[in-house]
Amino acid sequence: MEPSTPYGRSPSTPYRCAAPIPYGHSPSVLSVRLLAALLLVLLVVPEAAADDGPGAPTGWTVRPAGGGSGGQETRPYVYGEATPATVLRDLLSVTNPARTPLTVRLRGDGPAGAGLRFAAETVTVPARTRADVPFALSVPGDAVPGDLAGEIVAVGGGQEKRVPVRVRVGGPTLAALTVEDVEVSGRTIRYALVNRGNAPLRPRLAVRADGVFATLLDRPARPLDLELAPGRRVELTEPWPDVPALDSVTVRLRVAAEGGARDEAAASAVYVPVAPVVGGGLLALGVLALLGTGTYRRRDGRGTAMADPAGTAVTGLDGATDINPAGATLADPDGTSDTGPDRTTDSGPDRTTDTGPQAAQPAQESGPLAKAGAES
Repeated sequence: MEPSTPYGRSPSTPYRCAAPIPYGHSPSVLSVRLLAALLLVLLVVPEAAADDGPGAPTGWTVRPAGGGSGGQETRPYVYGEATPATVLRDLLSVTNPARTPLTVRLRGDGPAGAGLRFAAETVTVPARTRADVPFALSVPGDAVPGDLAGEIVAVGGGQEKRVPVRVRVGGPTLAALTVEDVEVSGRTIRYALVNRGNAPLRPRLAVRADGVFATLLDRPARPLDLELAPGRRVELTEPWPDVPALDSVTVRLRVAAEGGARDEAAASAVYVPVAPVVGGGLLALGVLALLGTGTYRRRDGRGTAMADPAGTAVTGLDGATDINPAGATLADPDGTSDTGPDRTTDSGPDRTTDTGPQAAQPAQESGPLAKAGAES
């Protein structure tokens, strides 16, 4: 058995040695020189990178705070999950790499941005410094489940920069859709859709019109080109070019959407030809006018006969005879004839003739005239 050695090798196996180190160059001296060179490079490069030159601050950035390895920011937008009536808190980093201070104004925009509150709306960031600004996002108590979107707007150094904000709101979802105010007007059907739930809806519409004897219109359900937000009301129209000429119709609208939301409503209308109705109305008015004129003429002929200027007598049903002003003779029922303001002839039983104060004239007998009135 061969004797063992302290290194576990045979004495006949030689060791390999490194090359001899030149005189005056020990390992410690080389390491020091290398470290000095690296430090010189590290000191010179940042100085050149930070030299942006004089003037207004440029190259500043704004983004959500927090990062990964090496301190690099990795969040491209602000994101959070919450329920109604809660508050989310986060940090916003504003970095100013320039040699002069930077003043930035912050505000929110959009549905999610309306609930943003910053610890300071105006922030002054010193040169070559990063400032982390706390902010809070309040979720409204009446917020509906789903996604809220908004933006953080930062304005400074003559530039405007935006950071997206996304919030996922949890809670039960309610889908409710109604169709209201259905009206049929000529060749157009008018109606309104209302989202009464807390979830966005994409409605579908079906239209049917029934006449007295048959179905006049039957359109199957089709999606409408709109997204109805919660609480939104929109007024729409549906064309109907082939309306009937004469019929009584009932138009029924049915709407449906995802989540089981559905509703229906109806309206009635009567269609009649316009020209026959107008012509019939004018004809009826003409007939009524003719009948009224004939009745008036019959009554006028039966009541009185007008006298012409030559003195033709007009005798009424009561026996009164009226002569034009030239003759001025008027026979009363008791037989008295009045011939004017100056002469009065009484043809009563005593046949007394009263003449006016001017001159006496023969009395006019009114007997035949009274008789003629009786015969008529």
